[in-house]
Amino acid sequence: MFKGVLLGFACYAAYSFSDAFVKLLEGSLPAYETVFFGAVLMLLALPFLKKPGDRWREVVTSRHPSLWLLRAITMALGNLTSVMAFTSLPMAEAFALIFLMPIFVTILSVVFLKEQVRWRRWSAVIVGFLGVLVVLRPGFRHLSHGHVAAIVCGLVGAISVIGLRMAGPDEKRLSLYGAGVLGPLLMGGILMLPTFVWPSLHQWFLLAGYGLLAGLAAILLMLSTRLAPVSAVAPTQYSQMVWAIVFGYLLFHDHLDWPMAVGIAFILGAGLFTLVREEQVTNWWRRTKIV
Repeated sequence: MFKGVLLGFACYAAYSFSDAFVKLLEGSLPAYETVFFGAVLMLLALPFLKKPGDRWREVVTSRHPSLWLLRAITMALGNLTSVMAFTSLPMAEAFALIFLMPIFVTILSVVFLKEQVRWRRWSAVIVGFLGVLVVLRPGFRHLSHGHVAAIVCGLVGAISVIGLRMAGPDEKRLSLYGAGVLGPLLMGGILMLPTFVWPSLHQWFLLAGYGLLAGLAAILLMLSTRLAPVSAVAPTQYSQMVWAIVFGYLLFHDHLDWPMAVGIAFILGAGLFTLVREEQVTNWWRRTKIV
């Protein structure tokens, strides 16, 4: 299990480096174009994710076609909004708002899955949204489209998680990854056409870092969940905040004030608690074959 957890940390380090490459682009390319080229490069991870017996057609097929389409749409929106968030916000601030995802999962599970949520998880939801108010401080600081994009990214990520629960554990990994790549590929490819800009050599390098590192992260995540339970790997995602602070300080000269640091701590604490609780619920659903 120890190796699996270490690979989980390596996975989210790779994702963090990938996001840093996006921020280094500084919005010099349209967001749709960044999403498209990132998805093209992420296709290179497919051969490493294919298990013996898997068929290539499973990349575009599923036992639950409607849920495959839902995941493709949410991943397309998630990739686009994450690019927008990291382009315009300090990395730590963007991550903090995106990390609202487990809290959104709790709320959506009540609405769509009729799940019973007890007071501890509702308390985490309240703490998380108090943290958002502290970070954003509406009326006291300028709020940009990047803040909206980060929150939307967390929300569509939560919708994707609900879709995965509804699909159940029998969904093929190749199908899940295919939806997550083809959705952004198609959306980015279509929407970038009116504003297409041919990337410079420097921009190609940054796009390569973005896409290849995201593909590497997907491979590392697969390996980590083979060696350790998902409940042990999932919390390693929060190590991204450490990378965000390091990159923000060294590369982007970001500075977090005390209120923002307190708000981020609220969101991270609430999200981590909720993530652990959500994983316990998901495991229970799988054992009882409700999904």
